Amino acid sequence: MATVTAAGLSPITNKERGSVVYKVVKRLFDIGISFLLLIILMVPMIVIFFTILISTKEPPIFKQKRFGMNSREFVLFKFRTMTVSAPILANKEFNDMSQYLTTFGKFLRNTSLDEIPQVINILKGEMSFIGPRPLAETDFRVIELRKESGADLVRPGITGLAQVNGRNSLTDDEKAAFDAEYVHNISFFTDLKIMLTTVYKVAIQDGIYKKK
Repeated sequence: MATVTAAGLSPITNKERGSVVYKVVKRLFDIGISFLLLIILMVPMIVIFFTILISTKEPPIFKQKRFGMNSREFVLFKFRTMTVSAPILANKEFNDMSQYLTTFGKFLRNTSLDEIPQVINILKGEMSFIGPRPLAETDFRVIELRKESGADLVRPGITGLAQVNGRNSLTDDEKAAFDAEYVHNISFFTDLKIMLTTVYKVAIQDGIYKKK
């Protein structure tokens, strides 16, 4: 996909955020699937939880303030992949992230299993399966660009258009542009395409770390 810029997209209207019917169906889908996944993944989650606890002696659940729909703050849950001594930085700001990643944490990141606890955020209504990624304070530029373009008018997702087009290798402007493009073109088929592409990207471990 060609490089896009947030400035190149007009402000998003309510219509471009998706139809009312689709938004209701999408929310019902999120509730149903997240509840089902919590049941199915309960045993793997317990295994991962205690593996982290035993191997690192550190809190297995990583909690961080993120900005979601309408740039409101909420607490995001992930499995811990880095030591508690790791500095709070955006991925792109680390010179050598590997020195802070635990051995098991690297595996969790490569397989995206560290994202599993976010089904709780989805069930609570703070996130969706598909949408712009929820941002931390370190991503302040993207947060502001989303406000300008209206890309923060939908629930953030576990995966989104930016994640399947480069993920951590993208610049802030590219991330914001893909987020805006997603909200401009939100639909069932857009979400389905992102979901299928995400499965492929995770399988080949593409875009997990920034480009050198």
